[in-house]
Amino acid sequence: MQMESIDDEVTHNFPPFFKVYKNGTVKRYVNMEPSLPGLDPDTGVQSKDVMVSSDKGLKARIFLPMIDGPDQKLPLLVHYHGGGFCLGSALDLPFKRFLTSLVAEANIMAITIDYRLAPEHLLPTAHLDSWTGLQWVASHSNGQGPEPWINERADFGRVLLAGESAGANIAHYVAVQAGVNGLAGLNITGTLIVHPYFGRQEPDKLYEYMCPTSSGFEKDPILNPAADPNLKSLKSSRIFVCVAEKDSLRNRGVYYYETMKKSEWQGNVEFYETLGEDHCFHMFTPHSENVGPLMKKLVDFIKTV
Repeated sequence: MQMESIDDEVTHNFPPFFKVYKNGTVKRYVNMEPSLPGLDPDTGVQSKDVMVSSDKGLKARIFLPMIDGPDQKLPLLVHYHGGGFCLGSALDLPFKRFLTSLVAEANIMAITIDYRLAPEHLLPTAHLDSWTGLQWVASHSNGQGPEPWINERADFGRVLLAGESAGANIAHYVAVQAGVNGLAGLNITGTLIVHPYFGRQEPDKLYEYMCPTSSGFEKDPILNPAADPNLKSLKSSRIFVCVAEKDSLRNRGVYYYETMKKSEWQGNVEFYETLGEDHCFHMFTPHSENVGPLMKKLVDFIKTV
């Protein structure tokens, strides 16, 4: 019988996310299905991949609906994907499917920004990469950015941020950064916070491993927006918080809604709960009868901001 190498020893194990071997190798339990960009024949939505930062290897995927006239400008939605900060890519199939539908139904332009994953890149790398991505988007606001689709089609007076799960956490983070640091040229009119991750009250060993510099559940503003002295600076006129009844993170989503409602932030926050569903069901069970009502709520919010 062959003996296992010492390098095969698992030093950290966080199912269903990843495990880490003694030699530093990370093995993920789940690998989402990647997808290619192109024309979606059912909706007419086009997509293509672009490089945001060659130094950091950051990519993004842009989605454009059918265009009505050469000078048409569209609201721009900037999206950040979920996956516990450690799984998936903006280029994976669940996010392509979701954004293709949203772009077609809301008649908007969307760009989903990728970020480097933990634990190879410890948090808050994902947040910093995501902020870099939003700054890259803003570099197009004078019509002279590197990506023609954004220069030609984006209405920078109507920019929305969006994300689900960890991506919702990131969307909140970059909205605060936009308010604190300034982001010339972008008017962020709305933010979609869908099934957000804002930590767990019980000890979260996974997050502690991915973010060893965290000050803890109560004090870390990434986990607890109420502890953020910059919360009132959040740059968004409206926020739409969505939760799912059976989601283990539901109560933290409710807490986020209540935190924003009573904060010094001057915007308006709205709330929607899907009954009988679990975390990010709209991504992984796209044929559920509850996906349609959720999508309608998201589209209605987008059209009114």
